Amino acid sequence: MNAEPADQIRLLDVQALDVRLQQLAHKRRSLPEHAEIESLTKENTQLRDLLVAAQTEESDTARDQIKAEQDVDQVRQRAVRDQQRLDSGAVSSPKDLENLQREIASLAKRQGDLEDIVLEVMERRESTQERVAELTERVGAVQGKVDDATARRDAAFEEIDGEVATVTKEREVISGAVPADLLKLYDKLRGQQGGIGAAKLYQRTCQGCRQELSITDINDIRKATRDTVVRCENCGRILVRTAESGL
Repeated sequence: MNAEPADQIRLLDVQALDVRLQQLAHKRRSLPEHAEIESLTKENTQLRDLLVAAQTEESDTARDQIKAEQDVDQVRQRAVRDQQRLDSGAVSSPKDLENLQREIASLAKRQGDLEDIVLEVMERRESTQERVAELTERVGAVQGKVDDATARRDAAFEEIDGEVATVTKEREVISGAVPADLLKLYDKLRGQQGGIGAAKLYQRTCQGCRQELSITDINDIRKATRDTVVRCENCGRILVRTAESGL
């Protein structure tokens, strides 16, 4: 393949821009905010799970409290009715009076036991409410960190993407001046050789694979015409000759 020396030099410019695009893509993928957001999101998910569990426990405890208070109220109302019967004098039989008094005493004890249960449930509910409040605050704090890291990541994205757009446009302009067949070969080699399709020959060394060419290869390159597209015998990349090639 033949190509004007100036076109081959342009290929180095295209290569430099492609390297910069690779660097920008790597930078975008490797932003520290990615790991930070992932870690914080994981932490926040765990906290939210704990919060849901605490809220469920608080809800269950609230129902337990309502039920316990209803039980106390039912016993209290029954005790009030029995006391009213006792006070009204409607019960005259000594045996009935004794049974009524025994029932009132039993209800009083039952009410006391139920009130103790209410207090115990209230304490548990207060504890779960404090846990819900604590977890809610922690979730909010971690979410704030997630939002901050996301904002920083997005700002970095915007800066990187802006440079990518600029470099891509510059590449389009420069590559547009490179012969199509030469550019096609370069793109093919770039795909095969880790993103480097063309390299400068500097002091008899290929800057693509960093290998010094043999005397035989150097002599062959010396004999080639200026418009001949030469390749590195070691890596196969396009070798671009310059005044610094050491030929």
